[in-house]
Amino acid sequence: MCRCHTHDTHSTRRSFLRGTVGAAAAFALSPALLRQVALAHPGPQALAADGDRSRSRPHLDRPYLQMAIEAWNWVDASRISTGRGATWPSDPTDPASTGYTLYTHGPGVLPFALELHHATGDQRYLDAAVEGAAHLAATLSDIPSAGLYTGLAGIAFVLTETWRATDLDMHRSHAGLATELLVDRARSLGRGVAWPQGSGDDAIESNDIISGTAGTGLALLYLDRVLSHRGALEAAESAGRRLLDRAIETPTGLRWDMWPGYAREMPNFSHGTAGIAYFLATLHRTTGERDFLNAALAGANYLTSQATLQDGYRLFHSRPGGEDLYYLSWCHGPVGTNRLFHQLGEITGDGEWHDWVARGARGVMATGIPEQRTPGFWENISQCCGTVGAAEHFLTLYRTTGSDDYKSFVDRLNDDLVRRATTVDTPAGTGRKWTQAEHRVQPGLLIAQTGHMQGAAGVGRYFLHMDAMEERGEGPRVVFPDDPW
Repeated sequence: MCRCHTHDTHSTRRSFLRGTVGAAAAFALSPALLRQVALAHPGPQALAADGDRSRSRPHLDRPYLQMAIEAWNWVDASRISTGRGATWPSDPTDPASTGYTLYTHGPGVLPFALELHHATGDQRYLDAAVEGAAHLAATLSDIPSAGLYTGLAGIAFVLTETWRATDLDMHRSHAGLATELLVDRARSLGRGVAWPQGSGDDAIESNDIISGTAGTGLALLYLDRVLSHRGALEAAESAGRRLLDRAIETPTGLRWDMWPGYAREMPNFSHGTAGIAYFLATLHRTTGERDFLNAALAGANYLTSQATLQDGYRLFHSRPGGEDLYYLSWCHGPVGTNRLFHQLGEITGDGEWHDWVARGARGVMATGIPEQRTPGFWENISQCCGTVGAAEHFLTLYRTTGSDDYKSFVDRLNDDLVRRATTVDTPAGTGRKWTQAEHRVQPGLLIAQTGHMQGAAGVGRYFLHMDAMEERGEGPRVVFPDDPW
């Protein structure tokens, strides 16, 4: 589940960029912040000898890459050898804070390590990912959940990306085994399948992206496409049919709850209609089955009927009780919900859906963040709820549209991220960490975390995307199953 509130109850337009923007080099940290990056580094005399690969060397000509390396240095300083590989605690001050979620724990570190290897060619980062994958492959039977961000679906994704980086049969075998386990765990329900957690009357059958059928279905589509795994597409289609069964009709379209009987409606991407409709639209794009697209369109129509249209659009966090609370980032804001509108625009060719993406972007920029914090954009810097989630989205929008407004907003978000970092010493050299309040309703609980959706791995991976844009005009090398760009 998206932790930000739990205590509170396919292609890019690279040719356009290369041909007309020429603006990869137009991104820059402000001069003051560039000096801050430079001053954080030891001089050559402080670096290890040429033969010692244990310390990172500065890339001051590529400041975004340097920020990513420093984030990695801090994350990797807490690496734990398990005897079967390696893992990373979510909180380095608590070695027991290990687990199996792509959201919070060690699995979310692997995509960061893999992209660092792609960016630098440095074998150390690939070796770290391989160690992490070995631990996961040896413990697959210990993973209780199936979800994309909470369990086996996310593990299958990172194991597959590890295989793509190494091209070793062993890693493909590990990814295939995780996929086989995921397919085998599907339970026939109604017209389709799902992956309930628990047993008997206590079992919870979640519909959503983070832990439920929609996110698991997206992983299965990815596994069908990348691994060509027999059974993955059939399971994804069955997951889609189960979600059709669970749709709730309204006067303006369809909606979905996180699970039947859940106390609140949360309409946005992580737990609600936007994410579920996004999966159904993506499933239609793969299968051509019209029922999935019709349901996705009905979900989008419901969302637009609920949107607050002022300086763009925003959708409420939840109801009852959160009708006047507007999150901005991936989990419950336009940054996430825009994924559905973009996907529908690509599928249907209807420009109105892309107009909704632009409205969502305007709605975020009009709030005055990052200089001004809002109730739905608190002291959180992460991919799920905070600054990096917004920055990723606006970097993508700039990369695919060339809009200078988006570029200027990314520059402001970047400056804010650098200012909020803490420089620390690590065995590998200078490190960076970000201390944040993960939970909106616990603002005093401040932790520096290592994970992807909450923590430095997600921040560092974002800076790699900035570097890829600046150096090559390209997008991410490791693309998550819920990313339509």
